[in-house]
Amino acid sequence: MAGTKAFSVSGYGPERGGIARLLARDSTVRRLDWPLLFSAIALSLIGSVLVYSATRNRTELNQGDPYYFFFRHILNTGIGFALMVGTVWLGHRTLRGAVPALYGLSLVLVLLVLTPLGATINGAHAWIVIGGGFSLQPSEFTKITIILGMAMMLAARVDAGDIVHPDHRTVVKALGLVVPPVAVIMLMPDLGSVMVIVVIVLGVLLASGASNRWIVGLIGAGATGAVLVAVLGLLDEYQINRFAAFANPELDPAGVGYNTNQARIAIGSGGLAGTGLFKGSQTTGQFVPEQQTDFVFTVAGEELGFLGAGLIIVLLGVVLWRACRIARETTELYGTIVAAGIIAWFAFQSFENIGMTLGIMPVAGLPLPFVSYGGSSMFAVWVAIGLLQSIRVQRPLAA
Repeated sequence: MAGTKAFSVSGYGPERGGIARLLARDSTVRRLDWPLLFSAIALSLIGSVLVYSATRNRTELNQGDPYYFFFRHILNTGIGFALMVGTVWLGHRTLRGAVPALYGLSLVLVLLVLTPLGATINGAHAWIVIGGGFSLQPSEFTKITIILGMAMMLAARVDAGDIVHPDHRTVVKALGLVVPPVAVIMLMPDLGSVMVIVVIVLGVLLASGASNRWIVGLIGAGATGAVLVAVLGLLDEYQINRFAAFANPELDPAGVGYNTNQARIAIGSGGLAGTGLFKGSQTTGQFVPEQQTDFVFTVAGEELGFLGAGLIIVLLGVVLWRACRIARETTELYGTIVAAGIIAWFAFQSFENIGMTLGIMPVAGLPLPFVSYGGSSMFAVWVAIGLLQSIRVQRPLAA
């Protein structure tokens, strides 16, 4: 009787469903963030249709099969979903102990790009060709390991209760973790990935509670570094041309400004409701280069119009909103920092990708999360969703 009474006092006695109710309340499936999951799935499925529309007539790319990229995009999404499930199953706390190994592996992969195994695609020597038409972009996974590595360092003593906020020495160590992969990525060169990583670092430091002097100092150092890179001529010619075309879209409309000009024409022709799926003249006529990857948003703008393109933005907004809630509700600094790093990553990369198609941001070669074709990017963003879900699932239950 004593044991039964104690169990009933907790609010889960036999008369209220007992063990079944307790297990249901603590179920991993029930505690998942479903709006986050459904939004990510919807974005990936919309992306598969847009990728199909952009590539069905590209016989020089699809090997004569109009569904070639469509099925590969679906496959990438499936693999990414499986990686998400695996990440939730392992848990972000378990991965915390594996961060040194994961960081080392990602650094090795990035270094391999600079060997004969590396390949140049769209001007960036940022890929490893695996074979069978498959390639890997290690910088995508570096974003994850940098987030996990910095979170582990910055949160260790805070979560242990030793200090309230990360001290200066801890911040220096965390920033030192970022330097090696960023230096290698700059050598590729992959300026877009470096831009994302810089924003991630700022987001992580803001969430960690580190002194604001670090934020101000890093912004100042970044601005100074950008000036030095330009003055010393460290950028490749194609990167300089991209910035020149952004500053003056009419500089060379048939050359460096061609992509952005055609992108704006495609989006502008869509109007409110679009020209109709698979009926866009810019898309069907193959006027927009790299339309299945970096410029996939132009397909939505032309064929689905403002309403369809707006839906993509709304779904991305839901992903960011749910990630913010997860970051706010977790009781451990480690989880907060990981979620904040993912938020900074998704927010900036989405803004940059959509912005460059609208002409308000320079072309940086960044995919639109979940929507653009590309295995490495798809795998990385779904692992990030797995980390967010793990943080939500493993948070303490309300009393």
